[in-house]
Amino acid sequence: MKVRELMTSMPRTCSPGTNFAEAAKLMREGDCGILPVVDDGKLVGVITDRDMCVALATQNKRASRIKVSEVAQTSVYTCGPDDDVHAALAQMSEHRIRRLPVEGFGKTLVGIISMDDILLAAGPSQAVRDAEVLKTFQAICAHHHPSPRIAVV
Repeated sequence: MKVRELMTSMPRTCSPGTNFAEAAKLMREGDCGILPVVDDGKLVGVITDRDMCVALATQNKRASRIKVSEVAQTSVYTCGPDDDVHAALAQMSEHRIRRLPVEGFGKTLVGIISMDDILLAAGPSQAVRDAEVLKTFQAICAHHHPSPRIAVV
């Protein structure tokens, strides 16, 4: 099964200059927790609801005063529309991410595929097996404890 068969085509997007208040409105209207950041038609990053929440809690600024470009992740894992869904699952598992922007020719955004999309297509007689989805979710959700920092006194 190909990514194009399951992805959400033409997802809601924002630009680097979009402020958090506008981005949150786009997420609410689109019932999504991630916005690809697009500049001049090209994917340049992503921002999640979690990124925004943490930034709002730590920066002591109004949502209308924080630009997406200040917080967006610019190192983005992607896949292509003709990639196999199993390859997308492997990448999600390896990088512990729930969503992958789908890039077409010239880094143009053509969609997004999420674990939700894949889960809804899984089943015993489907191309994606329940066990494979479960294994990917377990990898994504595994507790990750960074190395403790040693305080120098």
